[in-house]
Amino acid sequence: MNRSIVHIDLDAFFVSVECLKQPQLLGKPVIVGGSSDRGVVAACSYEARKFGVHSAMPARMARQLCPQAIFLRGDYEAYSQYSRAITELIDDRAPLVEKASIDEFYIDMTGMERFIGCYKWADQLKKDIKTNIGLNTTFALSTSKTVSKIAVGEAKPDGQIQIASGTEKAFLKPLHIQKMPMIGDKTALHLTRMGVQTVGTLAQIPLKVLMQVFGKNGKWMWERANGIDLSPVVPHTSQKSLSKESTFSADTIEVDFLRQELIAMVSHLAFELRKLGQVTGCITLKIRYADFDTHTQQMTIAFTAADHVLRQHALNLFNKLYSRRILVRLIGIRFTKLVAGGMQLNIFDKSNIVSPLYQAMDKIRTKHGMKSLMEASTLGNRIREKLIK
Repeated sequence: MNRSIVHIDLDAFFVSVECLKQPQLLGKPVIVGGSSDRGVVAACSYEARKFGVHSAMPARMARQLCPQAIFLRGDYEAYSQYSRAITELIDDRAPLVEKASIDEFYIDMTGMERFIGCYKWADQLKKDIKTNIGLNTTFALSTSKTVSKIAVGEAKPDGQIQIASGTEKAFLKPLHIQKMPMIGDKTALHLTRMGVQTVGTLAQIPLKVLMQVFGKNGKWMWERANGIDLSPVVPHTSQKSLSKESTFSADTIEVDFLRQELIAMVSHLAFELRKLGQVTGCITLKIRYADFDTHTQQMTIAFTAADHVLRQHALNLFNKLYSRRILVRLIGIRFTKLVAGGMQLNIFDKSNIVSPLYQAMDKIRTKHGMKSLMEASTLGNRIREKLIK
């Protein structure tokens, strides 16, 4: 049985939300992101894209390309709220959903064709999102996640397309190699030097040759170029959470010590989030007292993987939850509602400045271990642990 995979992508999501809040922005070149010279473009309207502006571009360059652009700092809390609303709407209607990022979804409709036309169903979902939430989407229906994702890029904006079974290679053949997910600038340059510029040419190269040049990635590229992708749609509700707990050698009432321990745990989990290429939308704090009485408090937050943002939320939860002022046995932190995303999602706060720092820290920690770099405020706790031992 051929699979039926729908990919839904929200058109210029951040900008579209801003236009809902400020209708006068419709039809204008809008850029969301840092407006200072050190800032980076998080998103831009299609009007701005006509001037060559694109996401991840330095704000200085964007301003040179499009001097008349309207720069907005961005409201990530609003973007998170709209993303959650759309997720709930899709979950209510779809049999199997994977939330690939804050504004992208995969839906597996395999086996449903006999009951409801999959393309007709996706078309109705697109209309429901527009009617109920006010945002435009583009969707593609095909037999695989890769083909559907690529097809969405070709159908944007506010479009819809179906790539019928057996026509995948013909659809992919004329497209540039960088239309394929996971082929970045370096790989594209290497392929171009080999004389490969289109997906069709890539598909014709013997698998053995690609594997000799690119290793396992060569097999992946050959399969995708030939329309082969059996990767499943993974329900976002089943994505794991991240958590960390610390049971103390001796029960404590030292508030500074507890806060420092919390900061250390948050830094560890934020590092793990970034390694996974994910962001969290919910944080839960747990405190267990010496009498084993356990309390938790949860907070829904704007999606992030930034230490400084998560740290502040965790400390705010601690200040609200730690009210008994008696000995504490255990403290724990848990991140849930994980979705794919990266540091660019936090561009509306200090992350556009500290992102290079996080990247450097993560590189060192990956190579030398988490304890190779720690918050200065947590060093006292580490020394105390050694003294107790």
